[in-house]
Amino acid sequence: MRFTEILSMALSSLKANKLRSGLTMFGITVGVFSVIGVMTVIGAVQSSIETGLAFLGSSTFQISKYPSINIGGNVRDKYANRRNITYEEVQRFEKLMQDFAPAVCPKVFDGGKQAAYNGLKTNPNVNIVGTNKHFIAVNQHNIEEGRNLTDEDVEYARSVIVIGQGIKKKLFPNESPIEKLIKVNGKTYRVIGVLKSKGGSFGGNDDDLAMIPITRFYENYGKANRSVNIAIQAASQELYDKTYDRAIGAMRVARGLEADEENDFEVSSNDSLIGTFSQIAGIIRVGAFIISFIALITAGIGIMNIMLVSVTERTKEIGIRKSIGAKKKSILTQFLIEAVILSELGGFLGILIGVVGGNLIALQFDASVIFPWDWAVVSLVVCSLIGIGFGFFPAVKASSLDPIEALRFE
Repeated sequence: MRFTEILSMALSSLKANKLRSGLTMFGITVGVFSVIGVMTVIGAVQSSIETGLAFLGSSTFQISKYPSINIGGNVRDKYANRRNITYEEVQRFEKLMQDFAPAVCPKVFDGGKQAAYNGLKTNPNVNIVGTNKHFIAVNQHNIEEGRNLTDEDVEYARSVIVIGQGIKKKLFPNESPIEKLIKVNGKTYRVIGVLKSKGGSFGGNDDDLAMIPITRFYENYGKANRSVNIAIQAASQELYDKTYDRAIGAMRVARGLEADEENDFEVSSNDSLIGTFSQIAGIIRVGAFIISFIALITAGIGIMNIMLVSVTERTKEIGIRKSIGAKKKSILTQFLIEAVILSELGGFLGILIGVVGGNLIALQFDASVIFPWDWAVVSLVVCSLIGIGFGFFPAVKASSLDPIEALRFE
């Protein structure tokens, strides 16, 4: 028989048992959906997080009390007993680094604030940061209107503020905010600048940011239980490693650590942050693949069971075909084709649902829509192998039937 005839007979047999074929495909669909859905979510969110984690500018790294990425409360508790990094330590550190780093930027945050002006209010999602003029450079922001913070603003603890686009749109829809007085949680600030829009990533939004001098931040919100993060920018990429090593030594001096004491602070860069998340994502991928593989194996067993039932039901049909000259190879091929078609159709449906479902979840994190081509191809290959592997025994059984005994079967 020609291959086209064998394929036609295989399709006809599957159409004759639509419900059974559909239920068999469903097992494959669930297995493929689980792996494609998880990989789509991880791929989209990882891309978004890598963009979001790249908050430090070129040749820049950060010193902080806690690691920038914490997984689990117990891990964070490990660092809770460390001393907070104080602004006085930052000032000592800055003096030690003045010949090595053109930009040393202290940062202390307080979120969930509400800004108000002339009867208009923002949502209580304003993230206010106490910092200095270097925040713009090391965090890759730009001034759209007005000016940046200055050294004098910090020295004299001026009540000035630079606002993000989200705040501007809410409070100043039809006028310029420059030199206007706004209130943030009851504290009055004079707007001196507006940041260019930077957008959001992974649930956060840099357009809801507001910058004030760090000295004013402490006067308005207090110093208790606050640890400062420090962003350091090297003079060039060539001097990055030297600046990095110098910063660790300078921070130890600023913190008053003895030679035999371990560092009680963390140093992180964009590469280290992205690398850490990539490791976490890799573990999730392995776990998802193992779970999905188990589901696919279970579905493969279902295919074998259904195909064995099909062989039993079609024993007489097989006997008639063999008695009129059908070859063993043709019958074997037909049953293998039926098994592979069931697997591949289930795989295609699983990929479709997985991509759509995964991207819908990813969009909740402001992530871009993606299609995991690599995992889709792997899934289809695995489906083919499952169809062949679990369909082979029933196919061999069907092709090996004795035509005389098969014709007697009732």
